[in-house]
Amino acid sequence: MARALSNVLLKGIAGLPAAHSTSVYALLSHNGLRCSTTVPNDSDTHDDFKPTNKIENSEFSLNDVVEQDVKDNPVMIYMKGVPDFPQCGFSSLAVKVLKHYNVPLSARNILENPELKTAVKMFSHWPTFPQIFIKGEFIGGSDIILNMHQTGELKEKLKDIAASQKSE
Repeated sequence: MARALSNVLLKGIAGLPAAHSTSVYALLSHNGLRCSTTVPNDSDTHDDFKPTNKIENSEFSLNDVVEQDVKDNPVMIYMKGVPDFPQCGFSSLAVKVLKHYNVPLSARNILENPELKTAVKMFSHWPTFPQIFIKGEFIGGSDIILNMHQTGELKEKLKDIAASQKSE
């Protein structure tokens, strides 16, 4: 049923006239239909409505963003998805373990920005995700966090963060 519906939808989209060189494409995956649009520079579109990358248009680099994230957030996780909706099992496991300690959890979704993903890898010198930083220190991924949880090391590492959270 879903495949038939997606085929009808694709045929409907394909039949639409292309206006101002807007391209529409769809990708079928086991999770369903994902659609995306791209709008190239269009002389009829006002600059206020054109897509922008705020980081590209600022004096900050993505490396600066990662560095600031790690410095400003006691627990920072770069993950696939967001804490309330992880997009992979490893990210989900890391979030569950960290939430067990009731500490403030800051996160960035690396799936939204491939350049951010690359910047985080370069910053940590670690190839896989999720990547967890605690008090500015790179800890590792979900396997490391789980092991630290099981040995009690994570509780010790997070105790002052959890204590400051309770006192507020």
